[in-house]
Amino acid sequence: MKYTTPQELFDFSATIAAPLLAEAAHNWAVLPRLGDFIRALGPTLDPARFEQTGEDVWIARSAEIAPTARIDGPCIMDEGAELRHCCFIRGSVIVGKNAVVGNSVELKNALLCDEAQVPHFNYVGDSILGRGAHMGAGAVTSNVKSDKTAVVIHTLEGDFPTGLQKAGAMLGDGAEIGCNSVLNPGTVIGRGAQVYPLSSVRGIVAENHIYKDALHIVKRR
Repeated sequence: MKYTTPQELFDFSATIAAPLLAEAAHNWAVLPRLGDFIRALGPTLDPARFEQTGEDVWIARSAEIAPTARIDGPCIMDEGAELRHCCFIRGSVIVGKNAVVGNSVELKNALLCDEAQVPHFNYVGDSILGRGAHMGAGAVTSNVKSDKTAVVIHTLEGDFPTGLQKAGAMLGDGAEIGCNSVLNPGTVIGRGAQVYPLSSVRGIVAENHIYKDALHIVKRR
């Protein structure tokens, strides 16, 4: 597996953005299109279930939004989503069904599939989180290289240039990221993989593996 296509990481039935994922040849191709996709989809949503609360902002009537949350469009908050105290939605964001965005979390150009959780002090930028993916407290995605060159996805089968200056992490369904870890630009975490706390991760972590450090990535038992 190359882990470069949406089919390898995500359950399309677990996101309102399924058409966008299905059309993308590579995971990173989704990122530049998120904003336009939201603007096109928002007006078609059932007004009995979704309310337009601002310019290019659609929030499910069943979503729970803290009064201190800041939401900038374009964005869609799906049914049962929870936005907690002082979170910041910077635009081009989809938060899936029953997903959790917690205290002081910042999201920017990000797709959170259903039941994804970023509950405590996380930054998620230019990234996709699969169904039920979870980032521990303080875990963040780094989306820009220090030399500001375009992000490259490094796999065992070769390098895949994204052509994007900003590309964060791709977390497959059920991925688990330990507290205070950093996912470097272009990191891909396979389905069901786990990352130890305090890790600095780059490249690929294969599905159902555990990342202990760069020299110790082992199969889950």
